[in-house]
Amino acid sequence: MSIAEPTTDRVVRLDRLDPAEVAETLALTRLAGDADGADPLDEHTLLRLRDPGAAAVHLTARAADGALTGYAHLDTTDPTAGIGVELVVHPAHRRRGTGRALAREVLTAATGPLRAWAHGDHPSAAALAVDLGFQRARVLWQLRRPLTAAPPEVPLPDGVVLRAFRPGEDDEAWLALNARAFSSHPEQGRWTEADLRVRLAEPWFDPAGFLLAMAESTGRLLGFHWTKVHERPGSARIGEVYVLGVDPSAHGGGLGKALTAAGLRHLRYERGLDRVMLYVDESNTGAVALYERLGFARWCGHVNYALG
Repeated sequence: MSIAEPTTDRVVRLDRLDPAEVAETLALTRLAGDADGADPLDEHTLLRLRDPGAAAVHLTARAADGALTGYAHLDTTDPTAGIGVELVVHPAHRRRGTGRALAREVLTAATGPLRAWAHGDHPSAAALAVDLGFQRARVLWQLRRPLTAAPPEVPLPDGVVLRAFRPGEDDEAWLALNARAFSSHPEQGRWTEADLRVRLAEPWFDPAGFLLAMAESTGRLLGFHWTKVHERPGSARIGEVYVLGVDPSAHGGGLGKALTAAGLRHLRYERGLDRVMLYVDESNTGAVALYERLGFARWCGHVNYALG
């Protein structure tokens, strides 16, 4: 990899973005995602980007003519646990030092340990991380499978029934189960009511695709499969196994496999999709094995780099 020349772009730190700056940043994100085949900012960051009250630091890089050439987002919600960092550079302005300039400003702005995501595991991101002293800490795999063939039919365990999520009625029980199912997960297990509500308000939310597994005799929530459909102008629609969880007390009975299959069948037959994706931690070998048995294969990796 050649060393980029020092950039002439001007990097500015902002505590918040105005609506025009948010729109400009989202346009840059879409452009980079289309060029790279992986979106540079994850859903959590995009939601915070649109929330003027979110605790964050924004770094913008602009060319002499004022065009936005790069952006970095620092999630400062919990600086002790680690400041979340995501960074994107305009495809036409790469290898000019813009990413390095933004990264150095990230180091200047940080007040605690850093946790930076490189979506797509690009070699340039890896090289920059090494140069700045970051260590590869975690890998999140995106798996995909076609839905052109009939998804499997997997029976639910005896005494378990499925129904759709009811917003406002199931929120509390679902949050409690989500916390139990993902107690060791650094992001998912910490969801609050606000985290849930903001997603229920998203245009893509469909309660029919949020499947709950209940104990038929007691009504107790045992598991769930929340599906999502990605629709983007100029791109084919794709479904997602958005979140799938099972109560630890119900592990080992086949509920996870049955819920996965039910969600895939919903995406295929109710939403008419021909492909589906999901994200899973490389370290979660049990889940990776389950998904591979259901026909999923690795598509790309997302790497988390740590400093401090």
